[in-house]
Amino acid sequence: MTGRPVDPDVDLHVPRQRSELREGPWGVLAAIAAGGALGALARHGLGSVFPHRPGEFPWAVFWVNVSGCLLIGVLMVLVTETWTAHRLVRPFLGVGVLGGFTTFSTYVVDAQELVNHGAPLVGLAYLAGTLASALAAVYTGVRVTRLLARPRRGEAAPRIRCGERSEASGE
Repeated sequence: MTGRPVDPDVDLHVPRQRSELREGPWGVLAAIAAGGALGALARHGLGSVFPHRPGEFPWAVFWVNVSGCLLIGVLMVLVTETWTAHRLVRPFLGVGVLGGFTTFSTYVVDAQELVNHGAPLVGLAYLAGTLASALAAVYTGVRVTRLLARPRRGEAAPRIRCGERSEASGE
């Protein structure tokens, strides 16, 4: 081994996947950076459209984090259980877009600002509510996606290559 970190999605017993170790990380880093820029722009846009005053519950950041967590749950089921996705789909969408979209650093700063502006109970509700809602959203995204992606009785489970059309759907 080279001592470099190994992508946990790489099966070293598959020659084609072993070749990923010889490639530099630049494609993955570029995918994450591009996705992160898009996700952060989307979050900034929503924060600008739905601002909050000091001492008020930051609803925009709350819903960004909850919806982002829901989408992370959906994405992880799709790319690990349903699709055979290109190797850059997960870094681009999961780490990049959704990682840039969700903002747990702003969540902590907003909670601190709530306390500083004399609203400690709102800050505590925001901290606990966001955490509980985000975890529930990931769980819901995973469960609902698995339910919807589950093959009907008597059908084989299709693995659809990301970007391909499904023969069964006639698309």
